Amino acid sequence: MAVERQRVKEQDKMARRHNFEAVESNLTPEQVKLEASRCLHCKNPRCVQGCPVNIQIPEFIEALKHDNLDEAGRIIRQTSMLPSVCGRVCPQERQCEGNCVLGIKGDPVAIGALERYVGDNTSAEKTEIKPSGKKIAVVGSGCAGITAAADFRKAGHEVVVFEALHKLGGVLRYGIPPFRLPRKILDREITNLKEMGVEFKTNVIVGKSITLKQLKEDGFDAIFICSGAGLPKMMHIKGENLNGVYSANEFLTRVNLMGADGHSSVTPLKVGKKAAVIGGGNVAMDAARTAVRVGFEEVSILYRRTEKELPARLEEIRHAKEEGVVFKFLHAPVEILEKNGYVDGMKFEIMELGEPDASGRRRPVGTGEYTTVDVDTVIVALGTGPNPIIQKSAQAEGIEIITDSKGYIQVDGETRATNIPTVYAGGDVAPVGESNAINAMGAGKKAAKAINELLK
Repeated sequence: MAVERQRVKEQDKMARRHNFEAVESNLTPEQVKLEASRCLHCKNPRCVQGCPVNIQIPEFIEALKHDNLDEAGRIIRQTSMLPSVCGRVCPQERQCEGNCVLGIKGDPVAIGALERYVGDNTSAEKTEIKPSGKKIAVVGSGCAGITAAADFRKAGHEVVVFEALHKLGGVLRYGIPPFRLPRKILDREITNLKEMGVEFKTNVIVGKSITLKQLKEDGFDAIFICSGAGLPKMMHIKGENLNGVYSANEFLTRVNLMGADGHSSVTPLKVGKKAAVIGGGNVAMDAARTAVRVGFEEVSILYRRTEKELPARLEEIRHAKEEGVVFKFLHAPVEILEKNGYVDGMKFEIMELGEPDASGRRRPVGTGEYTTVDVDTVIVALGTGPNPIIQKSAQAEGIEIITDSKGYIQVDGETRATNIPTVYAGGDVAPVGESNAINAMGAGKKAAKAINELLK
């Protein structure tokens, strides 16, 4: 008989509405063995081609088949230093699992769950590092920065990571809720880097606390900018400046980083009764599910297309529905209504779908019909853009970093080199392809490879 895809155990959907504990547990050792047996070990592994960092997936699964957990960990960490993170937050359905041959007629191998199990149950090998005499600055401690820092350190370089916030991890810490990525997992991955000899400096805003020119003067042989894209995109409609309107970035940062659960934080949220989340991506799902947990009685996601076009992971959509989030489709925001300076409802235009746009999804077209939704809080999750601090401070010192019309740093697709010699950029500040954790890691690896070759 064919082995069915193994499923992880999930926390009760009603219980998890009231806590920030991990929703999913790991597979059991018995399930791991069964799931590993499903892999066909293809001669032309499409799953590897679908992975931005090219983890040798059939090889690590083969090691699991033979109960060689440490070998599986060694194989994964040859290309990825964050298996516990990637196993939880990567869009496997569009990457490795989306390319699995078994998925053509059935369920693909649960590659993400297997990777997470390996990451949680193995540690990085201790390797001898021979000093190169070179020194590299990494601006940002998110996915791209952590990945690049590891590869720089393995090459023997002195590595200093500068983080603007008071805690490390970038968007992994302030953007992704702990029910998706437990903090002990993230902390362990960062500790591994510290034990390798990577130095971290928090509360340092490159472009304010220190400039690119000063970094060069301080003896850094190369600089990798991976400061993320923390500038929220708003709707630009009437009422957007009212009390009770948050960008998803601010909302999640307050809760995830500052503990603003409405009770004990020095920067508390004003928790109302009804929250409207505008958007349909993973950040919208995170914001909505967080709103449920901090105490909103009713949480809705309003999206201008249909469910079919939602860009969020299917797993996140399912979890949101299970936790009571209401979805309202074909709703485009028009105005936020006001009462005494606070949100008092929201007006939407009802849409219908027209011809496909540049993204390949059918474009929403207004019908001229309007509706009002009763809410007292609005969370805008329409994406983010790059903060221009670094580029502007560099320009003031006579260093012109080329950016595109939206402010993203322009880089070479393969090396992530900018137009400034020895300055590279990657991740959300210089995106190439879809913006997510694993693609940011891929950018970090490409930049590290190019810089390591440059410094030889």
